[in-house]
Amino acid sequence: MESRLTEIEIKLSYTEDLVDELNRTVFRQQQQIDLLIGELRALREQVMNAQPAEQRSLRDEIPPHY
Repeated sequence: MESRLTEIEIKLSYTEDLVDELNRTVFRQQQQIDLLIGELRALREQVMNAQPAEQRSLRDEIPPHY
C-alpha cells in the first residue's frame, strides 16, 4: 500500500510539473498572438491611410518571368 501511495505521489508531481509547463507555454503563445494582432492592426491602418500613387493597368506590368 505504501509503495502504491508513493507511486501515485510521484505521478502527481510529474503531472503538476507538466501542467505548469503547459500553462507557461500557453501564456507565451497568447503574448505572441497579442503582439501579432497589434502588428496586424498597425499594418491595416497603414494600408488604409496610404495614398494610391497612381492608377496603373495590369497590362503595363512586366510579368516576373521576363
